[in-house]
Amino acid sequence: MRKWIVIVTVFLLMHQWVSAQATHDFKYGDEHFLLDGKPFQMISGEIHYPRVPREAWRHRMKMAKAMGINTIGTYVFWNVHEPQQGVYDFAGNHDIAAFVKIAREEGLWVVLRPSPYVCAEWEFGGYPYWLQNIKGLKVRSTEPQYLAAYKNYIQQVGKQLAPYLVTHGGNIVMVQFENEYGSYGADKEYLSINQQMFVDAGFDCLLYTCDPAKDVAKGYLPGFLPAVNGLDRPEQVKGLVRKYHDGKGPFFVAEWYPAWFDWWGEKHHRVPAEDYSGKLDELLGAGLSINMYMFHGGTTRGYMNGANCYDTSFYEPQISSYDYDAPLDEAGNATQKFLEFRKVIQKNLPVGQSLPEVPAAKPSITLPAIKFTNATDLFSVLPAPVKSARPLTFEALKQAYGFVLYRTLQPGGRKGMLSIKELRDYGIVFINGKRVGVLDRRKKQDSLEVDLPSGTATIDILVENMGRINFGPNLLKNEKGITSRVSLNGMELLGWQMYSLPFEGVNKLSFAKPVKIKEAPVLRKGVFELAATGDTYLDMRQWGKGCVWINGHHLGRYWSIGPQQTLYVPAEWLKKGKNEVVVLELLTPGQTELTGLSKPVLDVLAPGNGVQ
Repeated sequence: MRKWIVIVTVFLLMHQWVSAQATHDFKYGDEHFLLDGKPFQMISGEIHYPRVPREAWRHRMKMAKAMGINTIGTYVFWNVHEPQQGVYDFAGNHDIAAFVKIAREEGLWVVLRPSPYVCAEWEFGGYPYWLQNIKGLKVRSTEPQYLAAYKNYIQQVGKQLAPYLVTHGGNIVMVQFENEYGSYGADKEYLSINQQMFVDAGFDCLLYTCDPAKDVAKGYLPGFLPAVNGLDRPEQVKGLVRKYHDGKGPFFVAEWYPAWFDWWGEKHHRVPAEDYSGKLDELLGAGLSINMYMFHGGTTRGYMNGANCYDTSFYEPQISSYDYDAPLDEAGNATQKFLEFRKVIQKNLPVGQSLPEVPAAKPSITLPAIKFTNATDLFSVLPAPVKSARPLTFEALKQAYGFVLYRTLQPGGRKGMLSIKELRDYGIVFINGKRVGVLDRRKKQDSLEVDLPSGTATIDILVENMGRINFGPNLLKNEKGITSRVSLNGMELLGWQMYSLPFEGVNKLSFAKPVKIKEAPVLRKGVFELAATGDTYLDMRQWGKGCVWINGHHLGRYWSIGPQQTLYVPAEWLKKGKNEVVVLELLTPGQTELTGLSKPVLDVLAPGNGVQ
């Protein structure tokens, strides 16, 4: 009897919870969004959950509320949630449902953007690398294999998020079913199929598309709201939306840009607050809704940065910091832009409403100088190789990110031009273990003169995937590694061994006592002690190029060419007492000390490293 009482009680509590949640109605009006039948001006700020430590999600949302944000916008990233085909990950920092729930607890609505393609300065625009291993698959199209793969994924996303739609009592008010498709194609059949997939996955709510103004005609689907990206003038937004939405609104700037992102070898983008506060005032004063891209950028950790490549003449990989010169800086602190935008939003609030106080700035610390006590050279931690007559790509090796060492043994006693056709993206060349040169796709460098000593010469080429293209017409040209052939004086070199080095983690690596390493890339491990934790930054200006892990967390890439010269270390990933740091250094293996800073350095370029 007691068992049945418990079951009935649980059922009644669940019913009460669902009933309590199912209290809101969200619709389109002729001019405005309608929340419970009343005009609702959406002031949304974009935050991407994988770019912010899970432990800090709530803090960032409290900061959003303090600026006047009432809605959080976020993409949903396919390659994060299905890293290998049929293998799904919605845990830890990838727990999108938890992110949405925290927003609800903080009194924030959510605009969800789980489009198959996200752009976002994110690796492959959010697509998982393994799509390229399916012969004939064509992304953003009606090609059957692509649609089948996407259907499997969006069904999983629906299981996670459909319960949190406003139609089910949750706080997700709208869902975007394609992202700037008009900048890529114009197939309305594809858009229609994609939209229906969302419905079939449980997204029975308001659906919309977004495109830059010039591409709306190609990217919208008749009958659905065409949101606009990048416009600041209310009348332009209204005219464009009315043109494609039966003469009606509501009017939504789905990506309103207060700043911009950065890429390696080019200056850091800064946009003064006063350049945009007036534009924000004009939009809000005219009653338009916006999604601020970005409100808080955070950090693109690991190897998840994307790259721009509009044609074959250039390649621009983005940096790890996604500071974006946004209202919240990379660590989540209020900037001058935050304070100026807050004034504008407060001015445009309904009479009687006020904003909460701005939370105090988070404490920052400076790490003590770290002396590395253990090290190993890269050539000492090579796994078993895969052998092939010709070099294999990352994709053929079923490796998503990181590095591959390509090795071939060739007859020596000759000189000539070593050429790598379609190197993607950065290669360090060694002859018999001695570094002889670097090749950089950004600079169209794909060959160098080599001198093979007599006897059998070992040629090693360490190739780094610097980020797959995330925007433009070359999405389907995204294989990594040595993607064609290697030749010496025009003669193809055959007989290769490939060593996969994804470096997803470093916990299983073994390190020797201090050793002097002069040529090979090196992995160094050190320990430092903290009496108190706080946000901090690693000063990488004396280092060359590589990656850093702290307490097992991959902080991202560094590269001396800039503009980013520091790596942000969240307080949430530090601990009192002993902390461990591991550095993979590719170019200056003799560097043995790492220092810290209390503030970032994001705007220093090394001379001569930009792309002309």
